[in-house]
This record gives sequence, C-alpha cells and structure tokens, in this order.
Amino acid sequence: MAEEKEAVLDRVQVKKAVQALQAFLKTKSTSDSLFLDDTQQISLLFTLWKIPREAQTIRIPLPHGQRPDTDEVCLFTRDEPKMTPEQTQRFYKKLLEVKGVKNITEIIPYKVLRTEYKPYEAKRRLLGNFDMFLADDRVRRLLPSHLGKHFYQRKKEPLSVNLQSKHLARDIQRVIQGTSLKITNKGCCCMARVAHSGMTADEVTENIEAAVQTVVAKLRMKGPVMKLIHIKSQTSVALPIYTSDLNHLAVLEDAEKHAQTPKKAGAAAKKKAKENKTEDIKQTDTAVKGEEKKVEEEEEDEEIPQLVPIATPRKKPKLEKPSKKKQLEKAPKSSVAKKEKQTPSKRTKNAGKTDSKVKRKVPKVK
Repeated sequence: MAEEKEAVLDRVQVKKAVQALQAFLKTKSTSDSLFLDDTQQISLLFTLWKIPREAQTIRIPLPHGQRPDTDEVCLFTRDEPKMTPEQTQRFYKKLLEVKGVKNITEIIPYKVLRTEYKPYEAKRRLLGNFDMFLADDRVRRLLPSHLGKHFYQRKKEPLSVNLQSKHLARDIQRVIQGTSLKITNKGCCCMARVAHSGMTADEVTENIEAAVQTVVAKLRMKGPVMKLIHIKSQTSVALPIYTSDLNHLAVLEDAEKHAQTPKKAGAAAKKKAKENKTEDIKQTDTAVKGEEKKVEEEEEDEEIPQLVPIATPRKKPKLEKPSKKKQLEKAPKSSVAKKEKQTPSKRTKNAGKTDSKVKRKVPKVK
C-alpha cells in the first residue's frame, strides 16, 4: 500500500470499541429479547475525504464468516437444455452435494422465476423469505428485469457465482461469508457489513482490519482517502475507531492545485483564442461600417429632388337651410328652369296650345 492511502488502525482502540458495542448489544437484547434477534449485524461506516468520481463495488474477503449458520441462502440457476424445472432443481442439488456445499437452502431455475414469481406480491414474499441471494454468472445479467427494484433498495441483489468452477465450495463460502462495499458518486459515506454480535471480540477486530486494508487498496482514488471510520450496529451509536490527521487536508489542497494548473493553462489559451476571434470580428465590422458611411456620404452629395406636398381637399361647409320666404321666391325660378329643360318637342306642343288659346280669347270686331 502507498503511504498516502494507508489508514493505520490502532488494534487496542478497535478492540475497546468492539467490546463496548458488544456489551451494549447484550444489554439491549436482554431487555428487548421478544422483539430483537439474538444476533445483530455489525457494520463499518467509512467517511471519505472527497466524493469519488465513479461508482465502485469492492468485494471484501473476511477471515471469519460474518453470517450465522441460521441465514437462508437462495440460488438462481439457468435452465438446463432438455430438462424441466424440477429436473434442473434436482440436477443442481446433486451437484452441490457432490461439491460439498451445504449453505444453500433453495434453488430456483430461471424459468420458475419468470412464471411463478411474476406478480408483485410473490416478489415481496421471496425477498422476505431469504437473507441472501446468489446467481449463476450465466444468468446474472437477466435477473434485474424480473426481480424489481426492491431487491436493490434493500441491498439484497444476487451475487454472481461460477457454478462450473472446480473449487465451487470454496468460492461459494467466500461469497457468502465475505462482504461487499458499494461506493457511489453521490456522497462521501458508505457502509459494509463486517460481523455479527455472536462473534468474539478478536474475530470482529480481525475482520475490521482485513476490510479496511482491502478497501484502501482497491479504491480508485489518489492521495489520502479515509477521513473517518466508525463501527456501529442497527440500534447503536457509531463509535469512532480511526480519524485521519489534518495534514492530509493540506496534501489534498496541494494535489488539487497541481491538477488545476494545466486546466488553468488550457483555459487561458482558450480565452486568448476567443479574444483574437473577437478582435478580428471587430476589425471586419469597422471596415464594413466605413464603407457604408462612404456610400451614404456620396448619396447625400447628389441633389435630391424636392417633393411638393399635395394640398388635401377641404370639406365643404354645411349649407344652412333656407327659410320659407326664400323657398317661395325660388319656386317660380325653378318652374322656369323646368320649362327651359323641356325638350323642343314639348315646347312646340305647348306653344301650339298657347296660340290656340289666345286665338279663342281674342274678341271678334263687329
């Protein structure tokens, strides 16, 4: 291990914390024995200096098994060709007996999972009946769509196992009695199950030391990694077993500065390129504007014909209504005008009539 990533644990301090936690769990189990199991999980809580960039899952082998023998384990297998689901179950039961595997309590073929455990209630019942799930590595990638999100929310997703391995019993024992740590890129805290309350203090301390060493070695991070490490159970307070020095903070700051310097240089080069582009654009804009001004001045020098505004017609004033006397005076004129407007044929007829009338009215002279 590199010195920068090393997290040195004080064995005496770890053992004291484990003994205090076990004493607390014993008192709690005696007072609430009806509601709590005899064995409880003991977990490690890791707090990192910074949030990792990528999510990661670390497999941690432990020297002492961290699961009691009472835990029930379920195994998902593939469908063997030319066999019914019952025949595949018998085939794998015989295989496990021959290899010496005794920890698996139930075997479910892939076809049975698709048909019998399709309803939501059946999936929830399956989740509650078993403490751990294993899966054949040939079928592992097909299970998430059939299991649902609750297996992953409760961290009971099936772990892959190679059923064709020559050392099948050893591999399954390592997977069952080992543990795994899931590191996400959404926070700086993560937890892994390491032991149970039925183990001795020495066994728990050895498991803790092995887990811390593997996590620090397999983490994909540079510089000092661990900030704090606590030990806790489901019902207890977190007890600190490791705290890093503040000198690590100065090391992290220096590393960040060195990492930022090439980024800053690249950013400065980009800024200069942008400034050069803006200057070129400005120069082209000024040249175009100068040409436009010249064209405008030449157009202004030419004589522009003056436009005379056209007088808009005004509205005629409203005529006053003539009085009755004026109407009477104008009446004969209108009759005369009518007579003048008459056609010449009508005039001749009227003239003839008038002559005849005149001749009749003239008195005869005796």
